[in-house]
Amino acid sequence: MFGKNPRMTALETRKRLLIAESELNRALLVGDMAVLRAGVAALTERAKSFGSIASSAAALIAGLAAFRRGKPADGGAKFSWLRTILKGASLISTLWLAIRSLRRERDET
Repeated sequence: MFGKNPRMTALETRKRLLIAESELNRALLVGDMAVLRAGVAALTERAKSFGSIASSAAALIAGLAAFRRGKPADGGAKFSWLRTILKGASLISTLWLAIRSLRRERDET
């Protein structure tokens, strides 16, 4: 130790600075990857909720279309109250199943 020159050469100094800079860049990259993963997870959650809402809206529109389709063409013809009640029950059950599936998806995540 006493016989060696304690001063670093310019090349050794540059090497240590480059190694330190590399370690800082690695740490920044790890942080950026964590932020990217969080963003992808949030985007995935939004896509799932949008898909659930879209499927529920499609079920509602299909139910309403089926309910409206069953009305008689001419105004003078009688329509069955039983038929109307059954179509309403069908619409309600479709909506109930859609809402229940939304709750299950929300509980699973």
